Amino acid sequence: MAEKIYDTVIVGSGPAGYTAALYAARANLDTLVFQGFESGGQLMLTSDVENYPGYKDGTAGPDMMDDFEAQAARFGAEMRPDNVERVDFSERPFKLWAEGEEEPTLAKSVVIATGAKARWLGLEGEQRLMGRGVSGCATCDGFFFKDKRVAVVGGGDTAMEEALFLTRYVGEVFLIHRRDTFRASKIMLDRARKNPKITFVTDTVVEEILGETSVEGVRLRDTLTGEEREIAVDGFFAAIGHEPATRLFKGQLEMDEEGYVIQHEHTMTNVPGIFAAGDVSDKRYRQAVTAAGDGCMAAIDAERWLESQGEAEHAEDPSTWTAEKDEKAGTWAG
Repeated sequence: MAEKIYDTVIVGSGPAGYTAALYAARANLDTLVFQGFESGGQLMLTSDVENYPGYKDGTAGPDMMDDFEAQAARFGAEMRPDNVERVDFSERPFKLWAEGEEEPTLAKSVVIATGAKARWLGLEGEQRLMGRGVSGCATCDGFFFKDKRVAVVGGGDTAMEEALFLTRYVGEVFLIHRRDTFRASKIMLDRARKNPKITFVTDTVVEEILGETSVEGVRLRDTLTGEEREIAVDGFFAAIGHEPATRLFKGQLEMDEEGYVIQHEHTMTNVPGIFAAGDVSDKRYRQAVTAAGDGCMAAIDAERWLESQGEAEHAEDPSTWTAEKDEKAGTWAG
């Protein structure tokens, strides 16, 4: 019996991964999703989602991900709650090893949708109060802090963008930075400095996030004098950047200096047959709806690429793959 080769294997299970699974399975591709131990991605840490179309009253992030998973499974996508610990994209079929397994899973095409995570300061309160005043996304959660006081930590463009966005809703933003110089671009720094709602707190680090069941304040330490003080805030936003979950693919796929996978042709990477969707390649928008759109595009791109290779409907013996097919991958019909 020939070893099974999936038409498409999707690595990751946030909005990008599940949407890719939905489109691939509905297109009658034999689809497997490696959900990972943190199934559902960043939305599993989001208590309320009010900016995703179709949920007129809003919904909880975990509930939304349950809906996404069920819809993809309805069309036959196979789900595995395993992490992938190793891949080999050097030849086809592509090989992916689930954690603890010796035999690889084989795939004709792969969609990378492992997402990205906000970088955190490492404070105990960040995880304990996640979704209860602690956030890594102003665009996602700023609406919940109307007329309130919030703290934003960071000194780059991300921090300036988050602080400026929050001023649309909040009464006051304390922008906290450990130095008195900033990595942010001059134009972004000037905009933040000119905004009357933003108070700069420099040469300062956050020692503790205060509050038992929700954010009530932060305890700060002056890095020059060592003096500590507390300020009352209702929200805490870490804005020290994001880190894409792409370490697994280093050396296999082309990435930029920050580790984001580069999409070369539509959603296809530099390796024909490997596609990237969502926050692994998007460092601008980072929204559930844009990740879902990317997942849709990656699945359609994978389906069309497989058709261009003559592999969309029947598993072929890998020995029949030819150099001509590999060459054709670079000019597949988009």
